[in-house]
Amino acid sequence: MFETKKLTRRRFVQTAGTVAAAVTVGSAANGTSPANIKTKGSKSMSSNIKIGVNMEFVRHADKSFEWGIEKAAQIGYEYVEPMVHWGRELLSEAGYFHSVSMLDDPYRVKRACEKAGIKLSGLSAHTPLCKPEISTEYLKQAIRFAAECGAPIVNTDEGPKPKWTTIEEDHVLMRYTLAEAAAVAEPRGIKIGLEMHQQYSKTPKGLERIYKLVDSPAIGINFDMGNSYLGGQDPYVWLEDVKGDLVHMHAKDIAMEQSKAERGKVTGTPIGCACGDGVIDWKKTIDICKTIGSEIVFSVECGTIEQAETSYKYLKGLL
Repeated sequence: MFETKKLTRRRFVQTAGTVAAAVTVGSAANGTSPANIKTKGSKSMSSNIKIGVNMEFVRHADKSFEWGIEKAAQIGYEYVEPMVHWGRELLSEAGYFHSVSMLDDPYRVKRACEKAGIKLSGLSAHTPLCKPEISTEYLKQAIRFAAECGAPIVNTDEGPKPKWTTIEEDHVLMRYTLAEAAAVAEPRGIKIGLEMHQQYSKTPKGLERIYKLVDSPAIGINFDMGNSYLGGQDPYVWLEDVKGDLVHMHAKDIAMEQSKAERGKVTGTPIGCACGDGVIDWKKTIDICKTIGSEIVFSVECGTIEQAETSYKYLKGLL
């Protein structure tokens, strides 16, 4: 599907990034591993698939970022994917919401993970690539923040488009944003994970076009199983087609009721149901990802703590 030269270079950088990401953020100074991180001989370490969770699972808990990190570790997750924002936001500042301001010290994130004994799979930094007046500086700041706090990947999508632009104009705007972001990401070893989530990336052809706008080893794919399914595609065929450029996975399941109501009518959804309770075949998904040869974190995207607990137990059982 992709050019051989580009794929080979990205696979090389992806492999190098895997080695760096394998360093445990929560390791103690003497080199011992935290109790909740699996040791070398455990079952989960035999697979290149790791289990993480997006911080959206505590969105409705009205708790702080640090509280959410501790909860993820208590459930048993090895990785967490925080959400970052620009500026200041009242609920976050008061400790009632999980998102972290990029005006904060990135070491706030690093220290919270070290304390909980959990690692970072990436940052959720979704911003409208079609609107460079918003996305260019936001994404560049997210990349710098990720590099300092220890997150190897920054995930985004093209976002809602301006009302007045044409398709061709939108792709020029996205190319500008991604080129600027990639120039910041490359020297820092940070990956930009492009996710299917909006009007152009909802199809394999559309995502491929965005992916090819900028020829950079910093750009990869953050595959969202739920979004790809809701867009009306076969997620397993699509995943098989792009697995060579996969840098991150959003493990989002879709409830049967939502599937019946929205499939083919929407471009994505913010969260899903618990993994194993919906329409996604996770065994098949895992089997595809096991053939990649590099570490991939399945970052669960669900809406409640209970769903996060169910998802962890279900995915762990499959590994």
